[in-house]
Amino acid sequence: MKNVTDSFIFLGHWPFARSFGFNTDILATNLINLIVVIGILVFFGKGVCASCLLNDLLDNRKQRILNTLRNSEELRKAAIEQLEKAQIRFRKVEQEANEYRQNEYSDLEREKQNLIKIGYEKLKQFEKNKNESLCFEQERAINQVRQRILQQVLQRALGTIKSSLNSELHSRTIRANIAILGAIEWQK
Repeated sequence: MKNVTDSFIFLGHWPFARSFGFNTDILATNLINLIVVIGILVFFGKGVCASCLLNDLLDNRKQRILNTLRNSEELRKAAIEQLEKAQIRFRKVEQEANEYRQNEYSDLEREKQNLIKIGYEKLKQFEKNKNESLCFEQERAINQVRQRILQQVLQRALGTIKSSLNSELHSRTIRANIAILGAIEWQK
C-alpha cells in the first residue's frame, strides 16, 4: 500500500513537459487517462490488490490498537499496584498516628493525674502547716496571756505581802519552809 501511494506522490512531483497540457477532447482524454492510470497501477502495484491493501491497513491499525490497549492495561495494573501500596502505607501511618495520639493522651492524662495529686498533696501540706502555725500562734498567745496574768497576780501578791508582812509573820513563814524542807529530806 505504501508503495502505491508513494508512487502517486512521486508522479505528482514530476515536472510537466512542454507538450503536456489540457486535452479538451473528452473521448480521447478519458481513454488515455484510463490507460495511463491502469498502466501505472499495473506497473507499481504488481500483485497488490485493493482488498489486500485494505487488509494491511486494517491489520496495522488493529495491531496499534491492541498495543495501545496492552500498554494501557499495563499502566492501569501499575497504577493499581501503586495505589494499593500507597493505601497500605497510609493505613500504617494512620495506625502509627493513632498509637502516637493514644500514647500522648495517656501520657497527658498520667501527667494531669500526677499534677493533680501533687497539687492535692501540697494543698494538704499547706493546710497542715497553716493549722500548725495557728496552733503555735494560739499557744504562744495563751502563754503570753498566762505570763501577764501571772505577773499581775504575782505583783498583787507581792504588794499584799509587802503591805501585810511584819517580822512575826516573816519568822513564821521561814519556820514553815524549814519544816517543809526537813520533811522532804526525811523522805529521801
